[in-house]
Amino acid sequence: MSENDKNTEGFIPTHGGYRNLFSYQKAEIIYDGTVYFTNRFFHKYDRTVGQMVQAARSGKQNIAEASMASGTSKETEIKLTNVARASLEELLIDYEDFLRTKKLPIWEKNHRLVARLRELNKSTSKPVYATFEKAIEHKNPEICANAMITLIKICTYLLKNQIKTLEIAFINEGGLRERMTKARIDKRNKQK
Repeated sequence: MSENDKNTEGFIPTHGGYRNLFSYQKAEIIYDGTVYFTNRFFHKYDRTVGQMVQAARSGKQNIAEASMASGTSKETEIKLTNVARASLEELLIDYEDFLRTKKLPIWEKNHRLVARLRELNKSTSKPVYATFEKAIEHKNPEICANAMITLIKICTYLLKNQIKTLEIAFINEGGLRERMTKARIDKRNKQK
């Protein structure tokens, strides 16, 4: 969040700060991992490369855009956060398609390596690519794709909870018009 985004009085709340969101940090890892994966396992002119990278980018970018829009539109914040989630779901399907067409298994949630990735996910205060690099860049494509699927599922879970939190905040605090009206009424009352 920049100094310009801090607001101690008025009706536009503090907003931004998306780089501190676990969902954004995970989405950034997913983007970087997808760029690596598509460069490694697809021909550079394969349309799938562009589609997967764009879906990963959309997930990350929409979290950032939602965070920046939150100061003036909770509706936009909720919609863009959901777009991020939907983009990552599309990407998840691409990874599943890769495994299915290569006749490789999609790991169940109780698979020992899924458990290990979840452990790694909880072991760091700030998620970084290096934490998952060994799995993402493993020589076995089954491990690479399933690692990415696990990371996407973690991120979409975070986004689902984020959307629920935003919904509750909107119900409790209202939106911009309500804050504008309250600020104007408060100003009039102080002038009396």
